[in-house]
Amino acid sequence: MSPATALILAAAPVTELPVEAVPAAADAAAASSGAGLSYLQLMLHASLPVQLIVLLLLLGSVLSWVIIFRKNRVYSQATDDADEFESRFWSGVDLTQLYRSATDRNRVVSGLEAIFEAGFREFARLRQKKGLDGRTQLEGAQRAMRATFAREVDRLEHNLELLANIGSTAPYVGLVGTVFGIMVTMHGLSTEQSASIAAVAPGISEALFATAIGLFVAIPAVWAYNRFATRVERLSVRYESFAEEFSSILQRQTHIEE
Repeated sequence: MSPATALILAAAPVTELPVEAVPAAADAAAASSGAGLSYLQLMLHASLPVQLIVLLLLLGSVLSWVIIFRKNRVYSQATDDADEFESRFWSGVDLTQLYRSATDRNRVVSGLEAIFEAGFREFARLRQKKGLDGRTQLEGAQRAMRATFAREVDRLEHNLELLANIGSTAPYVGLVGTVFGIMVTMHGLSTEQSASIAAVAPGISEALFATAIGLFVAIPAVWAYNRFATRVERLSVRYESFAEEFSSILQRQTHIEE
């Protein structure tokens, strides 16, 4: 700072604020520092179309989370059941005894155990018929296992398409709410004498709130769908590999009997 500038600042008169202006200034500063974005207020003061779209998105979010928790439990149980059945199957236990355990009326079989039960039941039924060669018996067992495999995969994939639809459409639904919000804001400005940022900002915030909710709904749904699709693929490969291995065992039994 130059000496001339210092002299000018020193000579400048200093005007004190009136006593009554000090509390007002302090209150204004406190209000500005404490003011924050209230999402509830945005929702309550939004236009009716935006409110309906946000409620629809929140409903989709609740539905997607219900599916996420249920499918996660289903896939964890399917993996545990597959591990437990494979350990019993490859432990050397007699297949007839394993089949009796699978057909126990007090149990509901699924996954690998259901595929084994269907294949062995059809193989045993065809083996009791006279005049059928080993190839026919094996093909019948393979058909039964393929049908059960398809049902098990369909059970695993149940509701995954709904999760994918929620994840893919939620951002666009939120964008529709944004468009409606901006339209309502612009229509309201047409009746004003002058437009300013203060007049436009609340409506724009409400409109963008719908887009934010759409992304909030879509991101978990898309992530969960990709995760679950991978788990279904791994389980289906595991089921199919077991069916092939079990077919080889049945084929060896038909050769021994022949």
